[in-house]
Amino acid sequence: MQAIVLVGGLGTRLRPLTANTPKQMLPVLDRPMIEHVVGHLADHGVTRLVLSVGFRPEAFLEAYPDGKCAGMPLHYAVEPEPLDTAGAIRFAADHAEIDNTFLVLNGDILTDLDISALSKSHQASGALGTIALTEVDDPSRYGVVSLGVDSRVLGFVEKPHRDEAPSRWVNAGTYVLEPDVLKRIAVDRRVSIEREVFPAMADEGSLWALCSDAYWLDAGTPETYLRAQTDLIDGSRGRLDPIAANAVVAGDATVEHSVIMGGAVIGARAQVCDAVLMEGAVVESGAVVTNSVVGPGSRVGSGASVTALSLIGGGQLVAAGAVVVGARIPDEG
Repeated sequence: MQAIVLVGGLGTRLRPLTANTPKQMLPVLDRPMIEHVVGHLADHGVTRLVLSVGFRPEAFLEAYPDGKCAGMPLHYAVEPEPLDTAGAIRFAADHAEIDNTFLVLNGDILTDLDISALSKSHQASGALGTIALTEVDDPSRYGVVSLGVDSRVLGFVEKPHRDEAPSRWVNAGTYVLEPDVLKRIAVDRRVSIEREVFPAMADEGSLWALCSDAYWLDAGTPETYLRAQTDLIDGSRGRLDPIAANAVVAGDATVEHSVIMGGAVIGARAQVCDAVLMEGAVVESGAVVTNSVVGPGSRVGSGASVTALSLIGGGQLVAAGAVVVGARIPDEG
């Protein structure tokens, strides 16, 4: 099976980390986010990947010059202009000449979803499309799916009041589609698959769903990007080594529940808790970094404090003694 992975967004919620880097190329522990996504697809028999690219396609080309990502062959479909989700899917499928059942997934979703089970469910139902659903605590933040007893999708309710939601099951961003779905997507304008195509399919009874309790995380916000890292070290998804072999940590520094990437340096008496230091980041003596991300090659000066979901972009300097609370440096407005 082939898979289209949507990686065309600007990643504005993660700026300035994404000012020059697509969010799917941001590192999650030991490798770019996209490689976590592709590795999971390979585990379920996907043999060819189509990247639907918009923002900075050269970042992917430079990272994978041999045309393979995590060992899987890549096909690039570079959007000439923003086409929204459905438009991007049709453009990528046409560009890659997909004419059989195929997968679609959002490239910033990290999940342990059983894709093989999703595919089998789709084949058994005879549906034109099958979407994976995940259960959330607060459905008022999402488009909630209303389901029939046979797992047929009856409709969508956008951001309902918590007490009025028909369910707590929401679109998990992974789909199995038949090529006929592409014919429903206009080619002369932007088209959303979530707001236009799927509701129309639900109305005619051709859209089904599979509910899954597998691990699922939309890693596109500062909070969830941090969680994507720590989930890989605290037992939620394993217990990988959080400190790179070539990182340097002073003997009297405190490092708790944090990811320290290659070449990072933590000085004497510094404290790094619930945080991510990207490649080559430096936290000088006595500085504190808590619940924040320090970008590649950036420096937090002696005695400075960086807290409360602050994002420090690449190559930046937080001056000695500065107090940074919930800020983005540089602030791009």
